Amino acid sequence: MEKKIRVAIVGYGNIGKFALEAIEAAPDMECAGIVRRSVSAARPAELAPYAVVSDIAELNDVDVAVLATPTRSVETYAKRCLSLGINTVDSFDIHSQIVALRRSLDAEAKRHGAVSVIAAGWDPGSDSVVRTLVESLAPQGVTYTNFGPGRSMGHSVAVRAIEGVRDALSMTIPLGTSIHRRMVYVELEEGADFKTVEAAIKADPYFVNDETHVRQVASVDELNDVGHGVNLTRKGVSGKTHNQLFEFNMRINNPALTAQVLINVARASMKQQPGAYTMIEIPVIDYLPGDREQHIDRLV
Repeated sequence: MEKKIRVAIVGYGNIGKFALEAIEAAPDMECAGIVRRSVSAARPAELAPYAVVSDIAELNDVDVAVLATPTRSVETYAKRCLSLGINTVDSFDIHSQIVALRRSLDAEAKRHGAVSVIAAGWDPGSDSVVRTLVESLAPQGVTYTNFGPGRSMGHSVAVRAIEGVRDALSMTIPLGTSIHRRMVYVELEEGADFKTVEAAIKADPYFVNDETHVRQVASVDELNDVGHGVNLTRKGVSGKTHNQLFEFNMRINNPALTAQVLINVARASMKQQPGAYTMIEIPVIDYLPGDREQHIDRLV
């Protein structure tokens, strides 16, 4: 029997919980354990079969670490895992910083003979693969990616990190042609000044390039919905033939799909040479479990 890929989950929030479900459903994987900041906190019942530790070095025989952490802590956690020779996958989602992160983690991964796959959610991530495909089909043209309406996890986490914010929900509203409005709902700590919080949100790199509206609410829980979606359209030219149109749509549970992509990419990381990659650099067949020739026979 072929040895299963041993996957550790670093962080156990929304994505971490769905990542565990995806590992348990995968025929070629097993959970090597969970890394949490506080191991003394109440342990959910589903974690009873697994080791829960505060440092990944405490786990045995880990092949891949799924970094279910806030984007801004990805590089730190990735370098820690890579230094131990453990592959990493993450859903880093600040588009303008992806190339710099890839360069940084590429050097670290090669130094320790490991693999790091970055920006592996659904966007950036699986949508990036679709964008690459449709651009190849119409090399001259324009692609529009329209998100939502739905909850952005990365944006919501960024707002919750701002001083004075108890809880937050950032909704992405598509206006068309890749233009979006951010609707941010904040529940404030006692004594926090709304205007100060609002200014900090609008100055954050997550929001600075979009129309952003901030609203104070009594309870974020009453508004929260993890649904999201995307409409991706390319209109362009194939060879010298105009009016080629390609469209991709999906409506999703955001953390569940992000987690599934991370688990697919964890599998693919085991098939790559040391270094850092984005999803568009990896053959899509590597994301699937099972025999390569059977996939070719079924899908081609």
